[in-house]
Amino acid sequence: MDEAIRQRCLDIGKYMIRHSATVRSAAAAFGISKSSVHQDMDQRLPLIDPTLARQVGALLRYNKAVRHLRGGAATRRRYRQSAQSPLHS
Repeated sequence: MDEAIRQRCLDIGKYMIRHSATVRSAAAAFGISKSSVHQDMDQRLPLIDPTLARQVGALLRYNKAVRHLRGGAATRRRYRQSAQSPLHS
């Protein structure tokens, strides 16, 4: 495995744990695609650092479990904003 990819996997994994980051926010922070983050965390990180991979895996499972709640909260915020906006009155 290329050393740059190996280091990127470690950096992303540590970032996700430190910031309780989602795949989307980690991808944005590192300027790569969400699918690259998924591949790095699911396939490459367990080969590089199994302990970190388990921690990241737990975070990914948690994020997946609560994503429907986050989506509902975002929708609620959008509707509240549009109700207060004079453009939609």
